[in-house]
Parts: sequence; structure tokens; C-alpha cells
Amino acid sequence: MSDALAPEDQLRLEVLLAQELKAVRLDEANMSVIALTAKGEASVPLHPTGRPEKYLRLVQELLSGHALGSPGGYPVYLTRWTRHGQMETDNLGKLLLIGEPEAVVAVVHSPALTDELAEYAWWAMPTIENARLMLRREAVARGRMGKVLADFLVEHLPFLQDDHPAILDTVAVLLNSGVLDAEQRALIWRRGKRTNTYYVPFLALMPNDLPEPDARPRHHPAADALATLAGQGNAAARSLLWALSAQGQAALAAAAEVLARPETQEVVNHLFNALGAAFRPAGCAADAPLPGLGAARAACPQLEAEWGAVEALARVGEAQLTPIFARSSAIGSLMRRKITPLVEPLLAHIRTLRGQNAA
Repeated sequence: MSDALAPEDQLRLEVLLAQELKAVRLDEANMSVIALTAKGEASVPLHPTGRPEKYLRLVQELLSGHALGSPGGYPVYLTRWTRHGQMETDNLGKLLLIGEPEAVVAVVHSPALTDELAEYAWWAMPTIENARLMLRREAVARGRMGKVLADFLVEHLPFLQDDHPAILDTVAVLLNSGVLDAEQRALIWRRGKRTNTYYVPFLALMPNDLPEPDARPRHHPAADALATLAGQGNAAARSLLWALSAQGQAALAAAAEVLARPETQEVVNHLFNALGAAFRPAGCAADAPLPGLGAARAACPQLEAEWGAVEALARVGEAQLTPIFARSSAIGSLMRRKITPLVEPLLAHIRTLRGQNAA
């Protein structure tokens, strides 16, 4: 068994490496090297002289030696450097030339990732996880690849099925990227009718700009007084006005759906944080009094039930769940039974703000 490449493979690979390469990947199934060059894709079929896996390692040593000057493959220390942004962009690109999946992942993780490198990394390893990671980078989201990656993730959301943490992460990345158009946002929002986890990132990131606001906002007799208080900077009045608005009513309806049947602890934690943040001004801690609540209560005493709901919802956060989840890894129906004492009062407060308690 030979420890060297076949002469014809050695020659063809050297010719390939003499070109301007952007990225390289190994096709183990078809035993070939595929490269992205300045002129397009180029392929070199391999002719193993021994066991295929050992032969591929010889090919990787040749590629690594050419790109990095290190025939031993992808050095472990480079993983630390790339994941901490300590490699220059030029050197980062060299990692895409060695046909090593771990090197591609390191490039994808790097804060130094550019839109151009994202294009080459995507060619080398087009996975959902890589798309999520790259779309987090502002340079990528605003570049040509932003739309490519976002479209891919939207198209592949159904494949996540019951992977609720992945759904939370993917939808959050998509919304944060700013790449989605209104039709795509609405499409993802409507998935919440089948899997309510989809609602949670919207409630956390854009509670004032939901794709489908409630067509029937609550018109309360005290609306003018609330508007006056809110105009004077009263945070409690602003929170109640939002809750009564078309956006607020849609958000509360979605939150109630998730609270009624959450699937995992991650979903509940994210929802509690999102719900509390929607009712608190920025920088106000969950355990702090809601600013302006006393003055608002005095100005509009006829809204005491609503003020009680706003006060309770403003205090919601994952810290309330910690004593339960710290002792249990339950999900599904068992988890729902454990959190019932917390969830039932919240659902009652939401019904109050939606005008449903009298029914």
C-alpha cells in the first residue's frame, strides 16, 4: 500500500493549486476534489492507491501544505484564533482551501467574516447552522449573501420540525438580520398557527411591528386620558395603551397561545422574558416597580383591573421559572403541569387586557 498520491493525481492537483482558488471541498462519495476558482468550479477525480480514507488524508495534507504551510491539516490553535477574531481576513480565507469541514466552521464562526468569504464558505458547506451563524454578521446580512442565506433559511424552516431551540434561534436570526421582506415575515408568523414557538421571536424582537396586527383594537372610554398620560411620559400608561392597540392585542393573543401549550423550557423562558419586556420601559428591571403606575392608577381608577394586569405582566421574566426548571428537565405536558401555577394567572391577566374576562 502506497503512502503517496498517484502520479496523475499529484500532477492534476498541482495544476489546480496553481490557479486562483476561492474554496475547496472533498467529495468522498465520488472520490474527487472540487474547487471554486475565479473562473468557476473545477473538479479533479482521484485514483486511490490504497484505502480511500487514508488517500483522502494524503490529499488534505497536500492542500494544507499549499495553503497554510502545514501539511498536518487544520491546526488546533487556529480554531481558537478564528473563533476569537484573531486572524486577518487574508489568512482566514486560506482555511477554505484545505478541504477540512472544521476549518470551514471556524471561518463561519469568525467575527472577521466578510460577505465575500461568506460566499465561498457557503459554497464549501451549505448547512442550516452555517447559514444562521453567517447571517448574524452585519457585513454578511447587508451584503449580497444576506438575501441568499435568508431565503435558504426561510425555505428550510419546515425541516426543523420539532427542534424548538433551532426554531427560536433561526427565526430570531432572520428577524434581526433585517433582510426579510413583509411577505416572508408574514409567512413565518403564520407558521405559529401550527407550531406556536414561531411566535416567540416576534414577541421578543418586534412586538410593535407584528406582521398581522389584530383588526379589532380595544376602544376604551379612558383612551383619551391614557393618551394624555402617555404623552407626559408615563410608562405605565404607555404600556396599557400598547396592550389595547392592534399590535398589543395581537401580541397578547399570540402569547396566550404559547402559554397554553408551550413545548420546551427554552420556549417558556424566552416567552416570559419577551412578555415582561413588552410591558416595561427599557432598563427597568423585572423586580422594580413599574414607573408611573401610581400616578396612572390615581388618574384612571376605573382601570384598576387593567392596571393590575399591566403591573403583573411587567414583572414577568425567566427568573420566576428558575426554581421549577432547576429541579426538572421536563418538557411537553409534564412541564406544562409544573408551570400551571405561574401560567394560569398570566392567562387571566391577558384575558383582562383583551376584554375577555366578562365572557
